[in-house]
Amino acid sequence: MEYTLIRSKRKTVAIHILSGRMEVRAPLRMPKREIDGFVKSKEKWIRTKLAKSRQQAEEREAFFLDYGGTVFYRGREYQIAAREGNRAGFDGSEFFVPPGLAPEQIKANCIKIYRMLAKRDLDTRTLAFAALMGVNPSAVRINNAKTRWGSCSTKKNINFSWRLIMADDDVIDYVVVHELAHLTEMNHSPRFWAVVERVLPDFNARRKRLHELQKRLAAENWEDRRG
Repeated sequence: MEYTLIRSKRKTVAIHILSGRMEVRAPLRMPKREIDGFVKSKEKWIRTKLAKSRQQAEEREAFFLDYGGTVFYRGREYQIAAREGNRAGFDGSEFFVPPGLAPEQIKANCIKIYRMLAKRDLDTRTLAFAALMGVNPSAVRINNAKTRWGSCSTKKNINFSWRLIMADDDVIDYVVVHELAHLTEMNHSPRFWAVVERVLPDFNARRKRLHELQKRLAAENWEDRRG
């Protein structure tokens, strides 16, 4: 099986499936035959993951937005509509964008709307839960993270991916509480999860629903060229 080999000062071998390709990371001095043997032992798992990754890549390639299509906002679907003028926004019933745009331009406008809504709504939810939990974040920021829904820095800055605003409110609140809990426990120890559970006793169910959203977005191309 073909793969890209990356050696580093690590102690174990790890296999990563990336966009339909296999990457193997191994210790600097591990013999190639041992690496090949490890890969061979995982062949069934690798083929399953590669097939799934390639299918997702094909779905991402086919993904596009157009007038009359729908997008998710806080767990609900809203139609994309053409509206005269140069403005793009959300009026509570639909995402509206200027007429005559190509699919990539429509997507860029929807992302712009998402960023605006994420900043407004996630600020509000974060401040509400911060007051409830007795913590005080330094700032709430929206970023373009693709693999992390949220993060908390040592300077007490809370960061959220704008993509989180597609989730329903229960799931959004889980991510908000998760990051705010790091202001008390900067780890994922039992003490950390106890903080989360005190606020959201059903956090495990919410976390599973977040994973479901992550699977759906893996097959959709929401690349934001602005970074």
